[in-house]
Amino acid sequence: MKIGELAKRSGLAASTIRFYESKGLLKAVSRQSNGYREYPLEAVAVLSIISDAQQAGFSLDEIKQVLPEDISSWRHDELMAALKKKIADIESLEVRLAQNKAHLLSLIQLIDAKPEDVDCKDNAARVMESLGIVGKD
Repeated sequence: MKIGELAKRSGLAASTIRFYESKGLLKAVSRQSNGYREYPLEAVAVLSIISDAQQAGFSLDEIKQVLPEDISSWRHDELMAALKKKIADIESLEVRLAQNKAHLLSLIQLIDAKPEDVDCKDNAARVMESLGIVGKD
């Protein structure tokens, strides 16, 4: 199939398909005598895998490492290791995000606890002092 049909079937722009091809993710592309690319039917599945993997947080380099030459011959051990590593990366990110969220929530609470008789400038100084950023004058 030509790139226009592949774009329609995959829901991706032709430029994205050409980009994936240039990065070595989309293989088994032949050229017709007029120079047009001819893609096999399995290219739709490969593009779907690439899109899904990107949505899951895989970089193009990570995808390229586990994507087999032939879609029917996955390297099981490499694929499982990559998937487990990505889960560990996500879990680590979740911990950092939870810490960041807790920090921001405590900062909001500290700022929001402004006494009524304190103006914004003095409240900022109070918050900075509470955080240990500046000391009392």
